[in-house]
Amino acid sequence: MTATIVLLPGDGIGPEITAATLRVLERVATFAYDERTFGGASIDADGTALTDEVLDACRRADAVLLAAVGGPRWDTTDPDAPRPEQGLLGLRKGLGLYANLRPVRALEALYTASPLRAEVIARTDLLVVRELTGGIYFGARGREGDRAFDTCEYTVGEIERIARTAFGAARSRVTSVDKANVLESSRLWREVVSRVHREEFPNVELEHLLVDNAAMQLIAAPRHFDVILAENMFGDILSDEAAMLTGSIGMLPSASLGADAPGLFEPVHGSAPDIAGQGTANPLAMILSAAMMLRHGLGMAEQAAAVESAVDRALDAGLRTRDLGGDATTQEATEAVLDRLA
Repeated sequence: MTATIVLLPGDGIGPEITAATLRVLERVATFAYDERTFGGASIDADGTALTDEVLDACRRADAVLLAAVGGPRWDTTDPDAPRPEQGLLGLRKGLGLYANLRPVRALEALYTASPLRAEVIARTDLLVVRELTGGIYFGARGREGDRAFDTCEYTVGEIERIARTAFGAARSRVTSVDKANVLESSRLWREVVSRVHREEFPNVELEHLLVDNAAMQLIAAPRHFDVILAENMFGDILSDEAAMLTGSIGMLPSASLGADAPGLFEPVHGSAPDIAGQGTANPLAMILSAAMMLRHGLGMAEQAAAVESAVDRALDAGLRTRDLGGDATTQEATEAVLDRLA
């Protein structure tokens, strides 16, 4: 039976990198596609970033492939105005996608593209496991007179399930990140992670780092890390920081997974409205997100490995988009990957 993939091109460079990625996917397998409006484009068309119809389509699909959302035209400080990012939060919550996986691998071909020295980033290969449906992004919020508030809340069950995901993905070590010296939610986080480790995963090493120290060590000694386990906001920030280890945020894919729902696969970068329509966007993070979809969402590990290998070999052969210090266009980058899938 042919798998159905919901496509959410979104905004900015989203449609361009989606088209590039479809060319790669069509080389390795046959799928049924259901393209839908999402993010800012959906606000323009329907007044909301995520309609009920689109959410229902995503629930029925085998996987969801998202490009990017957002842009200056929808930026606002009005708490009642719709924002593209609300579509992301609604999709994650609506599908129950509590685990976000963001692999960070420094490729030798791109050592010089990173602002860090090659000897610092060499052989870095880590995974950020970010809790996705709890914390301050989903807590109570509001304004009362001259006061604004955002509430960070976590339950034991939410922490247990993301901790199990992190320990299950680890080769040797999990580094759990919190702010337990200040935040009560972080103290609960540390207690629960420690118990899950002790009772269920004693053969995996566990260390706890305060988030400020973790941010420093991620730059000073990135090879130290295997799996970084973090709550929603900390994971969001640290994974973007980790992009500098790869040379560009245009190289980072991600997968958002839940218990029974289809997974959501998307590049970590944003919609880059400043270069939208110019044909210069780096499609590699989107292509690598599709590879994660093949592996984690559709059980097609062989095809996923083929796509990842094609990207690596294209970079080894000299492919460089503008964000990587070169001048390759979106089309040229796509052709370079396709040439190595032949």
